[in-house]
Amino acid sequence: MLSKNKTAAIFRKEVLAMSAYKVADASGLIKLDAMENPYNWPDDLTKNWLEILKTCELNRYPDPEAKQLTQTIREQNNIPSTLGVLLGNGSDELIQILLMALLPNASVLSAQPSFVMYQQISQSLGLSFINTPLLPDSFELDLPAMLAAIAAHQPSIIFLAYPNNPTGNLFSAEAINKIITTANGLVIVDEAYASFANASFMNELTQHENLLVMRTVSKLGLAGLRLGYLVGASSIIEQLNKIRLPYNINILTQATAHLALTHHALFDEQTQKICTERTHVYDQLSSLDGITVYPSAANFILFKTPKDKATDIFTAIKQQGVLIKNLSPQGGLLADCLRVTISKPEENQAFLTALKASLENLA
Repeated sequence: MLSKNKTAAIFRKEVLAMSAYKVADASGLIKLDAMENPYNWPDDLTKNWLEILKTCELNRYPDPEAKQLTQTIREQNNIPSTLGVLLGNGSDELIQILLMALLPNASVLSAQPSFVMYQQISQSLGLSFINTPLLPDSFELDLPAMLAAIAAHQPSIIFLAYPNNPTGNLFSAEAINKIITTANGLVIVDEAYASFANASFMNELTQHENLLVMRTVSKLGLAGLRLGYLVGASSIIEQLNKIRLPYNINILTQATAHLALTHHALFDEQTQKICTERTHVYDQLSSLDGITVYPSAANFILFKTPKDKATDIFTAIKQQGVLIKNLSPQGGLLADCLRVTISKPEENQAFLTALKASLENLA
């Protein structure tokens, strides 16, 4: 075993200072902490899928460019041939590819709070990461602060989650457009939850050469595939593709995602169910004394508990068999906040029942 001194001599200080990304154990619990789609496929589609998997040649490398899947993604999103498409092993790999391509002294800018991997990967690569706090209560972008940070740091990349995770809100489209036109670097609009929001910058791509849109199929019900895609100017995608590891999209993911995306009506139906339940859960949370609930355009809801009670409430809910996300330890704007994924009606009701019981016990 290496001593601490030897480890310190091998690894960069940024890596040594980091904490690993932790995933909570959900064994035996109703899992409402990871923004997953709770619905499975119908039997006929599952049967079709299994037949397709039988034809996959596992002894061969997959198509290194995933040409059929890429074309399917283009067709489903009406992406013109003039734009480039890059596939990644989840959005995380795409974020990593983008950041690996930067100069060693580059700066990266995002809002706070937002998706943790922007900062995690930036810091792991030794890049300078800057964040500007969102406005309290509304969680809207602080546009003057963002523009000031752009002027001061000239970031090579700006990440904007749309809708934002973990707050769930859509940032002002006008503010994002101002950031795009002001920035000298790339602006990545992360649309992981676009299917729940009915809002997108995909149609703006041909208007801004520095704009890229990133999406994932995870929230559609395909989280196990680990597939994301990045769309933008072909000249930018061409450079990023040089960093992409060969065969990064395995043959099973390529076949499964192609089949799934050609049955988009099924996922549209599931998405609508989730959006309907989102309204129901929001209304129920809004009726509870001591709870402040925030509007969401995603498949989760952020809410604030009475002061210094978030962890107690989180624990009490978990003891009743429901796992949600405790964001309060992150502090700042997320102090006293919990986040719940919207699921099937019966699982949502189990959460609401557990929350009400927890609040009554605190009274």
